[in-house]
Order: sequence, then structure tokens, then C-alpha cells
Amino acid sequence: MEEPKFEIQMLHDRVMISVEQEAGERRSGSGIVIPATVKMANRLAWGEVCGVGTNVRSVKVGDKVLFNPEDQSEVEVHARVYLVMRERDLHAVATQETDHGTGLYL
Repeated sequence: MEEPKFEIQMLHDRVMISVEQEAGERRSGSGIVIPATVKMANRLAWGEVCGVGTNVRSVKVGDKVLFNPEDQSEVEVHARVYLVMRERDLHAVATQETDHGTGLYL
């Protein structure tokens, strides 16, 4: 017998974020190879919002957001890991339309 499917709805000010897993080594802006064993202190990460609660005001599904992945809760859905956090824990949002940005683009 097939189990029923349930849609995930975030509550209150919670945000669900999909994060791309880093694939081992990476390159700096100048092309220097940085081995996977190098750990950078307090490195923030970009992810994509895939769910928001009813009290979230500044981000929407599809936005790219900047956050600290070390301080958040993980949840696995269909063998994929997502992060769940409060909206206030986000550091920045990258959208196509903005009124007051940094002048930097992804």
C-alpha cells in the first residue's frame, strides 16, 4: 500500500533553504586551488529559499540568501539535505529587483 504524500509548509518566521554541497577542492578568484581540507573560519554560504512561513517578510521562494550554515538545523527530505532557520538569521538576499543594494551581483 502506497503511503500518502504530505506537502511541507513552513511555520511562522521559518525559512527552508536548499544548499549546494561543496565538491571538495575549490578555486580562489585568482585561480589558486584551495584543497578540501582547508577550513575557513565563519564562512558564510549562499543557498536558495525553497519554503517560507507565513510571517516571513523579506524573502520569497526562489531568492538566493546568505547565511551561516554552521548554526542551523538540517532536515533530510527524499535523500536531499535542507536547512531550516529563522528569517532573522539570514545575512543578505540576492534578488533581481531591489531598491537599496550593494552594487554587487551574483
